[in-house]
Amino acid sequence: MEERQPELGGVWKRVVVVGGGVAGSLIAKTLQFNADVTLIDPKDYFEIPYASLRSKVEPAFAERSVIYHKDYLTNGRLIVGKAISISNSQVLTSEGHQISYDYLVVATGHSGSFPRTRRERLTEFRTEHEEIRSADSILIVGGGHVGVELAAEIAFDFPQKKVTLIHEGSRLMEFIGAKAADKALQWLKSRRVEVMLRQSIDLDNLSEESKTFETSSGERIRADRLFVCTGKPPASDWLKETFLKDSIDRFENVKVDENLRVKGYKNVFAVGDITDEIKQGYFAQQQALVAAKNLKVLMEGGQERKMAIYKARPGKIIVSLGRQDAVAQFQYSTWIGLVPGMIKSKDLFVWKTRKKLGLDPRIVDH
Repeated sequence: MEERQPELGGVWKRVVVVGGGVAGSLIAKTLQFNADVTLIDPKDYFEIPYASLRSKVEPAFAERSVIYHKDYLTNGRLIVGKAISISNSQVLTSEGHQISYDYLVVATGHSGSFPRTRRERLTEFRTEHEEIRSADSILIVGGGHVGVELAAEIAFDFPQKKVTLIHEGSRLMEFIGAKAADKALQWLKSRRVEVMLRQSIDLDNLSEESKTFETSSGERIRADRLFVCTGKPPASDWLKETFLKDSIDRFENVKVDENLRVKGYKNVFAVGDITDEIKQGYFAQQQALVAAKNLKVLMEGGQERKMAIYKARPGKIIVSLGRQDAVAQFQYSTWIGLVPGMIKSKDLFVWKTRKKLGLDPRIVDH
């Protein structure tokens, strides 16, 4: 793909955003009329992450939550490819593109493999739905919010299926308070989900055909379908041989300052789950908006003291429990049931996210 020349004879600064997830997509959309923006992503679509579990049990839900990048990036350039290296002025992709930048935003999130095209992703959801529908028993490994929400989605839509959730911790969802975690556990049990704590599965020694799984305590579980919902490391490996190698901490996170610039660099930002900030979709969006504001200040020649300071303000945490219920942890209280469910579970913030991208919340993309 040919490089698009900057507008106004080079007046516009070149901003390259690497990663089109919840943070990268928003920052590219926000800056596209203020800079010569290039978004580099291995996929031709952005997927609203909070909706992916619902899409496994209801594939039609993905029609609104899997969005072509081109639908919101109307004045920027999209390169569908994987960034493999950077210098202090260019990004190199696996296809051989070399894209020059004045400002770089790293937003590659967590490691993971996804289909390249929106069409393939929608097909994948339909396949997973059919596998869930045809299975009598399902095993979920990992009791963080992903494992809990997936178990709840399946238990709600397919109450006749045997669902087992295994978690190596002493309680579910260690990132949330014990009271909220216990409420989620009781909800799952009320839906006949078997929850096994302080146990694990050796995932490195499983065959694809295996339908019987042995836990760390020696118990054998039969399941027609396995879902692994354990945490994934930040996608920072590609930076380890670059000039940013010393900006990665021992947890594989990219270290950022209060303005969301990579520590020690004036023109390189990092946002979203790759950073050493709180890893949650809401905070990733807030980071994107702060970084976009700061990039505008710098591109317009403003003083650094005018840059916005990012400070995470943990407020509510809501974990969806099927279509109607949720457990919500607020600063001074914890709720479960229909009220927090009305906030998140019905639409999983798809409406709000589409609006932030400038898209009609009700329209299905084609």
